[in-house]
Amino acid sequence: MTMQMELSQLIGWAAGLLTFFATVVTALVKLLLTQFEKRLADRFAAQDEARKSTSRHWEESFAKLLDRQDKEAEAVKQLERAFMRFQADLPLEYVRREDFVRSQSVIEAKLDGLALKFENVLLKGARHD
Repeated sequence: MTMQMELSQLIGWAAGLLTFFATVVTALVKLLLTQFEKRLADRFAAQDEARKSTSRHWEESFAKLLDRQDKEAEAVKQLERAFMRFQADLPLEYVRREDFVRSQSVIEAKLDGLALKFENVLLKGARHD
């Protein structure tokens, strides 16, 4: 059994096979490109999610830092107020050393003056007896 084909049939068969092969190759290339595009989309989605997560982390960290800074500023203000009250109350509750020495010297001078007067009175009284 020999098969005879004419040239036109042979060309038709070759063209059909070539068309079939081209269709299969095109389908495979399209499938590969679709898979490639899907993987790229997944990768970009993962990167976007990681970026959002990192952004949230930094925003939370900065919010905590700003909150801590506000608390520390309030603590400094309260410390300044307490120090100002201390400075205002200081002259009322404490006496400087120089002021104490001066007032003590005045009191001792007055006591010495009284002692001198008592001594004079006692001496005058002893003479008249």
